[in-house]
Amino acid sequence: MENALAWEFQLRSLLRFAMPTVLMNLFVGLYYIVDGVCVARFTGTDALSAMNITYPTFFTALAISIMLATGGSAVVAKKMGEGKDQEAREDFTFLTIAAVLTGLVFSIVCLIWIKPLLYMLGASDVLYPMSRDYLSIQLCFTPAIFMQMFFQTFFVTAGKPRVGLALSLIAGCTNIVLDLLLVGWFSMGVVGASFATCIGYSIPAVAGLIYFFRRNKVLHFTRPRRHAGVLFRSCTNGVSEMVANLSTSITTAVFNVIMMRMIGEDGVAAITLLVYTQYLFQAFFTGFSVGVAPIFSYNYGSGNRVRLARLFRISIRCVLAASVGVFIIMELFTPWMVIAFADPGSEVYTIATAGIRIYSIAYLCYGTNVFTSALFTALSNGRISAAVSTLRTLVFLLTGVLVLSALFGATGVWMAGPFAELATVLFSVAFLKHYGARYGYLAS
Repeated sequence: MENALAWEFQLRSLLRFAMPTVLMNLFVGLYYIVDGVCVARFTGTDALSAMNITYPTFFTALAISIMLATGGSAVVAKKMGEGKDQEAREDFTFLTIAAVLTGLVFSIVCLIWIKPLLYMLGASDVLYPMSRDYLSIQLCFTPAIFMQMFFQTFFVTAGKPRVGLALSLIAGCTNIVLDLLLVGWFSMGVVGASFATCIGYSIPAVAGLIYFFRRNKVLHFTRPRRHAGVLFRSCTNGVSEMVANLSTSITTAVFNVIMMRMIGEDGVAAITLLVYTQYLFQAFFTGFSVGVAPIFSYNYGSGNRVRLARLFRISIRCVLAASVGVFIIMELFTPWMVIAFADPGSEVYTIATAGIRIYSIAYLCYGTNVFTSALFTALSNGRISAAVSTLRTLVFLLTGVLVLSALFGATGVWMAGPFAELATVLFSVAFLKHYGARYGYLAS
């Protein structure tokens, strides 16, 4: 059975292959966007702020699952490219078990210390009860969250990104219907929103288990090979993606604390709207980069430098074109996006509209940085991939928000994103040029 990763890709076929992963990322983001719209409209902006307080915990769980998924995908896809299909299946099965157990441990630890955790993340006495209700339900479903992200990535590795897309569509539609019922019709507030999202996660998780138990597939479950080296390589390969999402947890918490101190609950609500727009517009860059990564890994494993060079040229052009397009859309349509959550003329609407337009400058460089990190993960160079993610998030973004907020107040918080992406892209371009000949993606 021929693996789709071995195809000869051109622009149209590459976009067609990556698009399901882009749409999968979009629908994952829609889970939270729909939650936010329903909660903001039916419960109020304080409830929206309470949900945002919990997001660093979700981003941390997502960071760990993405590390295992993307790092493991690079290991498995490379072995498939080398013709070691059975070994690849054994590693995949072992990594699946590791992901489930990790999600379970994460859930138990956070539930035990949920109160100090939420106050550390910036919850006030007003927000804490709603934050606790929302997060406690999410934590009960953490293993399903791990499985959804894990299987989304490995559907691409198996050459079946459309299966992942179909499951994401079903999960997204289920989440939307349940949000309208539980939050709107039954007035369950953040509790209803949390249940709706978690049930949506569970659909791809359960369906993924069923799919990969079928042995007539290129990639399927088999007797696992207990090999600590596989887990280590997966973690080191995927550490950059973990750092990027873990840093999102840290920076979101810092943003919340600073905005709470400077503006109050309205400031936290405005930052929440920024998070929602990021879910929407970062979907292309993260989805595309994750979608094409297994193709790079496969061709790197098979030693096909000509294909690597062609894939790189097509990919970088797509990323640059999308960067300009997203920036233009953000500048033109930000008020229409914000109005879905907050009434025109309200304090939240005013703060969010002005701030998001400032932040949108970051998208001119964001795609290049995300693609660079994903590319080096695919080429099993976790060190450079981690360096890009660490510089972008932990170093430049945290430095920017602390320094710029001290200099320019709340406006400086919104300026931190563009500063971080612009500073990082200088390193990304340097890394791409330096390692181009070594890996062959800059070959003529």
